[in-house]
Amino acid sequence: MLHPRRVNCAATNGGTIRDMRSADDGRDSGPIDSMEVRWILPGMPGAATREWFGRLPSGTDTREDVYLLQPSLPGLSVKLRGGSSMDVKSFRGSPGILGLRGIGRGRLESWRKWSFRYDPPGWAGDPPAGWVAVRKWRRRIWFPLAASQREAPGPPQAASTGCMAELTEAEVRGDPWWSVGFEATGSVVLLRSALQHAADLLFARPLPPGVQLSLDNSSSYAEWLGRQTLRSSEGWHLTCRGSG
Repeated sequence: MLHPRRVNCAATNGGTIRDMRSADDGRDSGPIDSMEVRWILPGMPGAATREWFGRLPSGTDTREDVYLLQPSLPGLSVKLRGGSSMDVKSFRGSPGILGLRGIGRGRLESWRKWSFRYDPPGWAGDPPAGWVAVRKWRRRIWFPLAASQREAPGPPQAASTGCMAELTEAEVRGDPWWSVGFEATGSVVLLRSALQHAADLLFARPLPPGVQLSLDNSSSYAEWLGRQTLRSSEGWHLTCRGSG
């Protein structure tokens, strides 16, 4: 199993990974602990959903993340983030369920992440077999801890204990998807409080009618992409059998 803190220089599909500790700032790459919850839904968010999220000041960004699906690495999520770094995340279990006051429920997940500088291989077209690209356009709101909240929610700020909320529009293999997610980082003992506080503030205004957030559509990107790939593979086999 790859031990992220021991990576120094390795090649993956033509790209080079460099330990983030060799970066100009000289800082260690991690580990960073987080608590997360995400819902992923088909199609595009409606105008009412964009307005619901956009009622609070947010920052935006656009990027492409490429996730490793094969070979399967149980308990690990590996992605090339924005063409500049490789993120390796280790799943540390689920601390329970997040309830949304009658709106829905989501599965909380604990993760530990390492990041490494990555020199992209310059793929022409789609990534090689075993990887899948997710193009993302994100709106992001940073919520400080309630006890230390010195300013209103707004765009991402410097690292501290708190929670990032995201509304993401994504494209996977030409298909549109969107998600709502939370990622709390900082002091481990305060992560659940930080995430709950952010959820309470964001969902203080109800979601637009017709938007359902449930355990059925609550998962990490890595788990969700794995399921999508499995379904596509099963569908292809069924088509082949039926075409004979």
